[in-house]
Amino acid sequence: MLPKNKPRISADAVEKIVRKHGVTDPVVLVGIRGYYLNSMGKPGVNDRGLYDDMIAVLSPTAYATFNANTDPSIYSPGIATLLPGVHRYRKGRHGISRGAGYPALRPATKGEALPVSRDGRAGTTTGIALNIHAGGRTSTSSRGCQTLHPSQWKAFQALVYEEMSRHKQSTVPYVLTA
Repeated sequence: MLPKNKPRISADAVEKIVRKHGVTDPVVLVGIRGYYLNSMGKPGVNDRGLYDDMIAVLSPTAYATFNANTDPSIYSPGIATLLPGVHRYRKGRHGISRGAGYPALRPATKGEALPVSRDGRAGTTTGIALNIHAGGRTSTSSRGCQTLHPSQWKAFQALVYEEMSRHKQSTVPYVLTA
């Protein structure tokens, strides 16, 4: 399910989140888990399988918001959920196990490892290849990745790649809040 409108959070509010996390890169992504917490799905619950989160692209030359999913699509023992914090991403491809894949964002850490929690397990562990990529029309298509509705994916991906190139960034910080 896609909300009727894109998220309506101001660039100033997103900048405040970025400053709070000490990020100084010109281009930054900000994800807010549960952005539509009380207007989509069960009120007060961070649902899965919905585009009820948001991701913003912020740079000195651009600002845009997108409907997103920052959770796995379903509950399943052992499935990873990316923990809030600052995570670095790089240009890459998603779906390479099925062929050439398509342009996306991949973790820029050694071994693509990121901190996660896992369904049915206590504590923090490591997850790998938690990409930022296009979701599906009937499912958010996430096994721990951050996904955007397919109707917004190409605009998001093009803007992020363009801004990273314009500001000479080989990686982009992704600030995820909950």
